[in-house]
Amino acid sequence: MPLIEMVLPFPDIDPFAIRIGPIGIRWYALAYIVGLLLGWRYVMMLTRRERLWANDTPPFAPDRAEALLFFATFGTIIGGRLGYVLFYNFSHYSQNPLDILKTWEGGMSFHGGFLGVVIGAALFCRLNPARPLSTADAVACAAPFGLLFGRIANFINGELWGKPWDGAWAFVFPHDPAQVPRHPSQLYEAALEGLLLMIVLAVVAWSGGLKRPGLVAGLFIAGYGASRAVVEFFREPNPGLECVIAPFGQCLQMGQLLSLPMVAVGLALAALALMRKPV
Repeated sequence: MPLIEMVLPFPDIDPFAIRIGPIGIRWYALAYIVGLLLGWRYVMMLTRRERLWANDTPPFAPDRAEALLFFATFGTIIGGRLGYVLFYNFSHYSQNPLDILKTWEGGMSFHGGFLGVVIGAALFCRLNPARPLSTADAVACAAPFGLLFGRIANFINGELWGKPWDGAWAFVFPHDPAQVPRHPSQLYEAALEGLLLMIVLAVVAWSGGLKRPGLVAGLFIAGYGASRAVVEFFREPNPGLECVIAPFGQCLQMGQLLSLPMVAVGLALAALALMRKPV
């Protein structure tokens, strides 16, 4: 049997989740909206449980979660776009700077969005009476929602596909010019960065981890970095970024180069939190 007939058929899903005449909302945009809203509600729920936090006091009042959502949203969008421009396609955008504004054509970087959220959360803490490390823990608890839905939206859009593979759950993505079976690496990322990390952080948070400020945030940073570094072995690299550096003869893609420092920083933050007595 030809290889192309052995793979799973790619689901025929309209890239627009909602259409009203000529106006529509794409799944990718809807994923951002749903992820941010669910994260916001989850942070409100956590901050209402005073017993979960150090000194039985949440890092900020529950009604300030909406302001945190505002800062996180702008940090995600601005940081994610600038991260993509700088890390993945700088040569194109340096010659076509107006294309930076064409966000509807796609192109977002998690690592840039992560830095944007860090800056946004820092501004939130600066303008509100909020404890920075515990605020970071709250944001970390909410982040996997966006990652889960965002990666599923990547799969629906048929983008950011994996490397060629002839396994049992390989897909031929409709926009792939090579039209060969590939790993559904978007679903791997949804499972690891989204669902698994969400469960692990929830268990830690609800079992007393939030009483050690910085622990949940450190576990999120390290967990995401490790998950992304592993999935990059199955994900098709961006053109020209197949081998950014090659320490010890092992090629690292851009996603791995940006993720490995996150593992070190996250583990250090979690270790420091564990060295302190729970408050």
